[in-house]
Amino acid sequence: MALIVQKYGGTSVADPERIRAVAEHVAFTKRHGNDVVVVVSAMGKSTDNLIKLANDVSSVQPDRELDMLLTTGERISMTLVCMALAGVGIDAISFTGSQVGIITDTVHTKAKILEVKGDRVREALAQGKVCVVAGFQGVSTDKEITTLGRGGSDTTAVALAAALDADSCEIYTDVTGVFSADPRIVPQARKLQHINFDEMLEMAGAGSKVLALRSVEFARNHNVPIQVRSSFTWEPGTWVTSQEPSMEDPIISGVVTDVSEAKVTVRKVPDRPGISASLFEQLAESNVNVDMIVQNTSTDGNTDISFTVPKADMKVAQGIVESVAKEIGAAGIAQDDSIAKISLVGAGMKTSPGIAAKMFRTLADNDVNIEMISTSTIRISVVVAAADLEKAARSLHTAFGLDSGQSYSAPLPERK
Repeated sequence: MALIVQKYGGTSVADPERIRAVAEHVAFTKRHGNDVVVVVSAMGKSTDNLIKLANDVSSVQPDRELDMLLTTGERISMTLVCMALAGVGIDAISFTGSQVGIITDTVHTKAKILEVKGDRVREALAQGKVCVVAGFQGVSTDKEITTLGRGGSDTTAVALAAALDADSCEIYTDVTGVFSADPRIVPQARKLQHINFDEMLEMAGAGSKVLALRSVEFARNHNVPIQVRSSFTWEPGTWVTSQEPSMEDPIISGVVTDVSEAKVTVRKVPDRPGISASLFEQLAESNVNVDMIVQNTSTDGNTDISFTVPKADMKVAQGIVESVAKEIGAAGIAQDDSIAKISLVGAGMKTSPGIAAKMFRTLADNDVNIEMISTSTIRISVVVAAADLEKAARSLHTAFGLDSGQSYSAPLPERK
């Protein structure tokens, strides 16, 4: 008997009809002799609606109270899924994150999982029940309710799979798997049958929204196989495992696009030791995630430092940067929200020289100007003007032989 963890996203439980469809899907898995743990997100746009409600009530939202509010969305989903399972004859029980022992640090709205106890889940599974767990949430070491940030339900599912030693973790979403590019931007994108943890980690880090970054980190660290599939079809999805690519696989696995970041430039920064540390330490202390960083060559003892941060963190980041800029005697700061990040990801880069040169030439031939560049062993990322996003992504997808030969025809998810 296999133990399978299944996670269903917000679109999969968006309305009563879809919740009943999820129950049928879970029942099918259970009746074929498997133990099943289900992790659910909030229904549809419930989380966005709760955030809007909070904004309508007050501009002052203590993080603790915001977490208390947002966790209600997943609790609604978990109980409704249990009721739907009861309707098809499946004995199920719902649990909040705290009830299953998902222990986090004390950072509200972006908590990290420290431990998963899972005792109550093991007991319920031993009694033959399906366990339905609220994603996205846990309880801190201070016994406060916390949320795990956007994509936290993926992290919940993989963390549970690791703690329970599950055979696999199935992530059900509104697309049929992981694609070589976002089909909304690159219609010729093709579904990948398999991708390894390192490539998926780079894709998630570069802005792919299919899997949350921390969920992939958990899966890699604990060797939990993930299958990304659609909750609307029985079509096989994409497997994410530790298996390395074969020689026949493409050098580049995907073109990842991201418009969720903004660029900040601190002008004429004194070029002396400790300046960068004072800036980025304060951003880190406020949990602002800095992505790409470029420092220009020093001229007359001064230099410009540019970096990107999530637009959602821009308000916090701006206050910190303005304060530090005054302290260090910088000339001022500039902000650009109209940027896009485009990344090439592929394990084949390790042994294939010339990828960067081909990428830059392709962009140049399509009149796309590069503003920033960042690389890792298996990823090259560039920042370009947001207006050039589609042209750049499509040209790179074609240049590296990733086009499927036909336009993606399945219903496309809404942009989040």
